[in-house]
Amino acid sequence: MDYEIMMNGTIRIGQHAPDFEAVTTMGNRCLNDYKGKWLILFSHPGDFTPVCTTEMIAFAKMNAQFEEKNACLLGLSIDSNPSHLAWILDIYQKTGIKLPFPIIADRSGEIARKYGMISSNIDNTATVRNVYIIDDKGIIRLILVYPMNVGRCIPEILRALDALQTADKEDGSAPANWLPGEPIITPMPQTVEGMFERLDEIKKNKNGISWYLSFK
Repeated sequence: MDYEIMMNGTIRIGQHAPDFEAVTTMGNRCLNDYKGKWLILFSHPGDFTPVCTTEMIAFAKMNAQFEEKNACLLGLSIDSNPSHLAWILDIYQKTGIKLPFPIIADRSGEIARKYGMISSNIDNTATVRNVYIIDDKGIIRLILVYPMNVGRCIPEILRALDALQTADKEDGSAPANWLPGEPIITPMPQTVEGMFERLDEIKKNKNGISWYLSFK
């Protein structure tokens, strides 16, 4: 299967997330149910598969930390709801871990195609490991795509969520390797006057390396 064909197939960062109505392991869900909350929508290739099982356990263990950020987890695959339920039960019986978030049963692949998780022109409809962070206004803010044989790093998804929320709140940008509690990059000045004011500020506060890179 050519994963490049499937990557970011129909949506882009900054667009409104496509609406959906879905059967899930916790009842019917639609995008509007998450209005006012951040949503982590993620797909997996299939139930009862090894990498996916480790991911579900990892997501479950960190669910409370996502909820603290006003974010909800929502899984998806093209397997049936009974298959999802059986898999959830198997995970619980083997590990004692209950999945605290719903999984969409996208049997027709309609939602997966809306979000570019699979391509309409290929026969194998297994979804790859996509992650979409959708903000509380319904806007796609981040897209990650992993191949079938590489599991996701759940702490990185949480870090990215935290970075987006902090950058929004402080009207700035998160630098490379940013971690919660660290400084945020200040927006660049747009005028000559602003540039020299920024240089004076950096000289006084030791909070940057040049007019175009300073922190707050």
